[in-house]
Amino acid sequence: MRLASWSWGGRDHVGTVGADGRELTPLACPDASRGVLPLIEALARGEGLPPPSGARLPTQVAVLRAPLPRPRRGLFCVGRNYRAHAQELAGTVFRDAGDAAAAEQGWPMVFTKFAECVTGPYDAVRLPRAEVSTQIDYESELAVVIGRGGCDIARSRAMDHVFGWTIVNDVTARDIQQRHQQWDLGKNLDGFCPMGPWIVSADELDGRATRVRGWVNGEARQDARTSDMLFDVPTLIETCSRGITLLPGDVIATGTPAGVGMGFTPPRWLRAGDVVRIEVDGIGHIENRFA
Repeated sequence: MRLASWSWGGRDHVGTVGADGRELTPLACPDASRGVLPLIEALARGEGLPPPSGARLPTQVAVLRAPLPRPRRGLFCVGRNYRAHAQELAGTVFRDAGDAAAAEQGWPMVFTKFAECVTGPYDAVRLPRAEVSTQIDYESELAVVIGRGGCDIARSRAMDHVFGWTIVNDVTARDIQQRHQQWDLGKNLDGFCPMGPWIVSADELDGRATRVRGWVNGEARQDARTSDMLFDVPTLIETCSRGITLLPGDVIATGTPAGVGMGFTPPRWLRAGDVVRIEVDGIGHIENRFA
């Protein structure tokens, strides 16, 4: 099953996506402005999906929105979760934030992105003014969406709490990140979390064994298997739920592979007109122009 949120005919809609991604079926949802969150909540209560509320339409005629345009409380995000990415940052100004070997002996690095920075899978992302930041970076990521809530979830049962999977670009202003010695401001500029194009349910995809790739202007930059993560998805769910009740619709972005702009010498920051495409096998792709 694939659940999506889109605009068409001057209204917001939510519904299902055909297996080939070419057709949308709207469902009767009382508050489509929340994206597919009401559907995930209903399923978590043991209810079925609502009935169709209109004719099916081709995906190409609609404007896809982020499936969760305003996650209920932002996103849990994981830093340095691929060994090669941790190693590439070890040679940058972030070298003191820990290396891959240290991470393997410790805990996942977790930070947050605000709900308000989420934008659509094909929306333009506005670059900030030069006096705000000139070092904008991309991060291709698989994100896990919680379906059944819980607190202190054991790693052995964590996958029972997964509803499905989507794609995010954890856009980052590296100079702001460095300037403030913490990550919130550099991670949360407006539009800095493209998401989509939909959510694929866990019965159709095992995100623990898929491929994440990223391109900038058609040039391949990132390519890794999720099996290469330092901390796998069950561990991330266990960690984020320690003393914190995860709720249906919560999102955990699982980290980015090597190949970010900061990892190059010299760094390759995003500029106006650049197009970033991120693809995850079994889900699809998002593609955003930076303007």
